[in-house]
Amino acid sequence: MEENRREIVYIREQLPSDLKEQYTDEQMIWMLDAIADYFFESGILETSDDEVDVDIDDVSTYLCQQAKAEGMAPLQADEVRFVVEADLDYQEQNA
Repeated sequence: MEENRREIVYIREQLPSDLKEQYTDEQMIWMLDAIADYFFESGILETSDDEVDVDIDDVSTYLCQQAKAEGMAPLQADEVRFVVEADLDYQEQNA
């Protein structure tokens, strides 16, 4: 849980000012979990390549679809994209 909090702080610092407070911590944690689900389901985690190209738009769309499927408030892919980018940056820095 502490790791999630550090990542959320990092992500909020990376977001444009108009999005910094748009998502609650719970929503951010859900998005981080959904991003992890995307990587698991897409098979990206199973590749042996040192570098993997991640299509940020695909991940963002996946998050929006999952939110809708779970009956959550709609997410906008163009806004969620910033969260996905910041998550990838965070993961890269802490790998």
